[in-house]
Amino acid sequence: MLTTEFVVAGLLPEIAGDLRVSVPEAGLLITVFAAGMIIGAPSMAMLTLRLPRRLTLMLALGVFAAGHLVVAVGSSFALLLAARFVTALATGAFWAVANVTAGRTAGPGASSRALGLVSAGGMLANVVGVPLGAFAGQLVGWRGPFWALAILAVAAAGLIARTVPHDGGDHRAVSVRSEVAALRRGRLWLVLAACATTTGGVLSAYSYIAPLLTGRTGIAAGLVPLVLVGFGAGALAGSLAGGRLGDARPHTTTIAAAAGTTVLLPAICLLSGQAWAMVVLVVLLGFSGLGANPVLISMSVRFAGQAPTLASALSVSAFNFGTAVGTWIAGRALDSSLETTGPAAVGTAVAALTLIPTITIALLQRRRVAAPVH
Repeated sequence: MLTTEFVVAGLLPEIAGDLRVSVPEAGLLITVFAAGMIIGAPSMAMLTLRLPRRLTLMLALGVFAAGHLVVAVGSSFALLLAARFVTALATGAFWAVANVTAGRTAGPGASSRALGLVSAGGMLANVVGVPLGAFAGQLVGWRGPFWALAILAVAAAGLIARTVPHDGGDHRAVSVRSEVAALRRGRLWLVLAACATTTGGVLSAYSYIAPLLTGRTGIAAGLVPLVLVGFGAGALAGSLAGGRLGDARPHTTTIAAAAGTTVLLPAICLLSGQAWAMVVLVVLLGFSGLGANPVLISMSVRFAGQAPTLASALSVSAFNFGTAVGTWIAGRALDSSLETTGPAAVGTAVAALTLIPTITIALLQRRRVAAPVH
């Protein structure tokens, strides 16, 4: 699921050349996917609320596979954008249901750790899926990875059918008004704001990391996938560490991650001409930038009370809203006087905004804890 979202970043030059569009235009394949996730996660969560979760996950994987087949054989850029959008709808539904399933399986005392494990599975995309996709794109063409993802989605649907227990679905009367009423909590919307800014800041820079590495840092195109492996390894470690720390110290974890990302992104701008420094910074960016995501998802589900599925879906939407806005602005910055450092500069500004909601949530929580004592 996350391989398809991130793999395009490593294939942008090949895709742009084959479809005869500019690199910023090819970057719209990332932006439109994020837009589909924004719409798809909450809307699909509501539409499938009464279906068994196992069936929802399998249907999402089926649509996911079909969308990748269209991308693999399509020649029109507009058709590819449409296919990416539909694929994103299915991906949003999958993540919304998967997060709730994991959290309920583990229980409230270990929900952040469980979501960290699920997120770590997603981060494997950056360790295995994205680098392999980039290598395959260079060897057999950029369409090869999309064929592989379609096949793997079908295989995953079979594994879901065998391993996820049948839950019978949620057969209570579903009211949009009652679901929305459960979301009228200020802390929830602060968490969603943090979801948007933290991911938007990181992916503004990461989505256009290949042009920066090859154009300014001087790293050969064939070595870019190895740098992506480093980012993925950092993100994987960050998700596991963040999930473990988040159950005990959620606010410290989210604030520290936001502060670290705000420092790392300008360092990438300043040290972009030094290859080894860039490799280290990209790895640290993966660790810090995405490490707090499972904690934020767990907090959103907890703050939503009686609407966990919709809250999970909204957190997915928030992550991708930040990605869509951030990558769109970063694409414009790539054509500005900042050139290849423009996306990292945009990411710095967006990531810094994460400190506002995370610190506010921590202060509100401290006040709630202190109130009974007084």
